[in-house]
Amino acid sequence: MNSLTATPDTPLLSRPARVRLEMRNLLGLALPIIIAQLAHTAMGFVDAVMAGRVSPRDLAAVALGNSIWVPVFLLMTGILLATTPKVAQRHGAGTPAEIGPLVRQALWLALVVGLAAGVILYNAEPVLHLMKVDPELIGPCMDYLRGIGTGLPTVALYHVLRCCSDGMGRTRPSMVLGLCGLALNIPLNYLFIHGVSIYGHFGVPAMGGTGCGWATAIVMWCMLLGMAGWVRWAKVYRPSQVFSRFDWPQWAVIKRLLDIGLPIGIAVFAEASIFSVIALLIGSLGATVVAGHQIALNISSLVFMIPYSLGMAITVRVGQALGREQPREARFTAGVGVATALAYGCVSASLMLLFREHLATVYTSDPLVIRVATMLIVYSALFQFSDVIQVTAAGALRGYQDTRVTMILTLFAYWGIGLPVGYALGLTDWLGAPSGPSGLWQGLIVGLSCAALMLSIRLVRSARRRIRMHSARSPRTL
Repeated sequence: MNSLTATPDTPLLSRPARVRLEMRNLLGLALPIIIAQLAHTAMGFVDAVMAGRVSPRDLAAVALGNSIWVPVFLLMTGILLATTPKVAQRHGAGTPAEIGPLVRQALWLALVVGLAAGVILYNAEPVLHLMKVDPELIGPCMDYLRGIGTGLPTVALYHVLRCCSDGMGRTRPSMVLGLCGLALNIPLNYLFIHGVSIYGHFGVPAMGGTGCGWATAIVMWCMLLGMAGWVRWAKVYRPSQVFSRFDWPQWAVIKRLLDIGLPIGIAVFAEASIFSVIALLIGSLGATVVAGHQIALNISSLVFMIPYSLGMAITVRVGQALGREQPREARFTAGVGVATALAYGCVSASLMLLFREHLATVYTSDPLVIRVATMLIVYSALFQFSDVIQVTAAGALRGYQDTRVTMILTLFAYWGIGLPVGYALGLTDWLGAPSGPSGLWQGLIVGLSCAALMLSIRLVRSARRRIRMHSARSPRTL
């Protein structure tokens, strides 16, 4: 932001004009992130579709593998998200030389976390036995997971460089590389699924649907190389000097990153895993209910990408404002961001209610499945309001580097309130006749609403505390 830009601390424009300006800034940051997130989601969709064309067994193996590696991936990348607000504050403070040393330590953390995640996937077979997976599916599922595991260390390193770029307000590289990764994923999937032989001796063997895991790993490697080259040679990154020298690990810096990042990772994992637990609870209600639940959940996940990406943009804007020692601007950014997300929630909820049957028929023609999915999409529409508030408030709190209390509040809302209420309503007679999937989704509404309320209160308090701290250091600004 240049010196001519109006901010809440230096108001040159009317309040409506400042709101419009902030919305443009937020959406300008968020749009490339939205496209990158949708590209990442589309890669999983492409894996499922291409594996499903091989056989139901291959599709089931890929689906089971996704249920294991995606939560691990979210935990890993959540931990590394600490890089974004720290880079944003240094960029906002005008001290780019401090970005390089920080990012180099974050890369060490990413290497360790990525290797640990890869080891978990390579040794995930006991989890499949614990889930009582069909023995015929365990082998192909493990082949898929081992392929993915090979790429996790590289995607962890990529994620740190992406967070560095995002924190500097440069979100286009992740969009371009995400789209390139999606475009590369399709032919690589075909290659590893069907195989290719050169002179009858060399080439790639046909792996079936599980070859999608190895294709995804190659895409992860390519995305890392692309992002590393972008950060290394683009002029805008030169002041940060990320690759200007080699640094050995420094535990003090890595510990500070973990203090911020580990609560983020746990909170993201808790939110993602509660949907997995609900899917397991619904599994006892029959295939029709499971299919309807999966349709509603898939639609909700796609709709969620936009406020989630907006939350990432809010993290950057808040962090940069705090780096410039403008806490009032940070509060203004958070407020505009949450309000923008709430407006989006109103639109998405209305569209989901109006077109719920049409959305369900995109996935299936079975009238019973459509009936269940249509019913659950109504609940999904209702929790749009609380969902967009909680995810953008959490994004703003990451900008304030206030993550530990956020984690506690999130765990309590989802696991202490939402899941017990949903279980009681859906599967027991404690609160009346069990209502099945409706009760479990009602529990989601309660949990998300509690999270939205508690995180909003926490955000208001964090913003006020930061303003008081700034006023105490600069009494002449009063």
